Amino acid sequence: MTALLLNGSDPADIARAARHLADGELLALPTETVYGLGARADDDAAVAKIFAAKGRPSDHPLIVHVLDAADAADFAAQLPPVAQRLMAAFWPGPLTLILPRAPGIGAAAAGGQTSIGLRCPAHPVARALLAEAKALGVHGVAAPSANRFGRVSPTRAAHVESEFEGQVWVLDGGDCAVGIESSIVDCSRAHPVLLRPGVLTPAQIEAAAGEPLRAPDAQAPRASGTLAAHYAPSAVVRLLDAATLALRLGQQQWPAGLAVYSRTLSPVPGPLWRTMPGDAAAAAQQLFAVLRELDDAGAGEIWIELPPPDVEWDGVRDRLSRAAAAFES
Repeated sequence: MTALLLNGSDPADIARAARHLADGELLALPTETVYGLGARADDDAAVAKIFAAKGRPSDHPLIVHVLDAADAADFAAQLPPVAQRLMAAFWPGPLTLILPRAPGIGAAAAGGQTSIGLRCPAHPVARALLAEAKALGVHGVAAPSANRFGRVSPTRAAHVESEFEGQVWVLDGGDCAVGIESSIVDCSRAHPVLLRPGVLTPAQIEAAAGEPLRAPDAQAPRASGTLAAHYAPSAVVRLLDAATLALRLGQQQWPAGLAVYSRTLSPVPGPLWRTMPGDAAAAAQQLFAVLRELDDAGAGEIWIELPPPDVEWDGVRDRLSRAAAAFES
């Protein structure tokens, strides 16, 4: 089917996008975190199209986007009290919960696991789409980031169009406000476990959960975006502390096509330079767009200043560490 760019501000286009999903087709949709590549989560054949388009292993689970907690109950065998508290505090919003999966639904989206990741997005276009889709019998949309597997996530409709070369319908909802993927908390076992950091701090999540977060262990379910190497541009990413970055730049012996993304250093002549915001939320919002911009500009290497150790920067630091890991030998 010919690709189409749909206007998220047009109710007719949202209705058309919902019908496309109901028919078992792929649709890229905006959320407040990143754009997702969606398919109806109750149709394993439709979900298989996501894996094929992304080149993603079929045992790597997806996140199912739902309109509300009532729809979450369609995919979850149970909603533990801690999950209900987190839903009340952060849904709609950038938090994914791993829950026991209801039998007979969402097996492909869950990567074959007995647990499933569920999120209620806050983006108004995503919510309008989910409401329209629900009226057509679609109670959940599986939607990993709308990019080739392991690559930089998209935060604009144009990123998706470029990534899939116009082969996927895209619902344009503007730039994503958060810019990095949701925090993921495993609520499928006795105690909540943080599997992936996002813009929500552990302290915020623990306050709402009413108990401490545990660290992942060998029994933790697989979750989206938790591979050691992920979120990587085509350019080689080097993650350096400020002192090392300054030393290397001072030697003026850098590779051709060098780009620098630094928070504290002043630009030097030669490399393509972008300044990282000093605020963690602003840095998260622009992170993937900057990586894509530097890639498009032909950067061969990107030297990035390591973010501060503060918990507010955990999500940004996590994405950068995984992007750099893709090039470690």
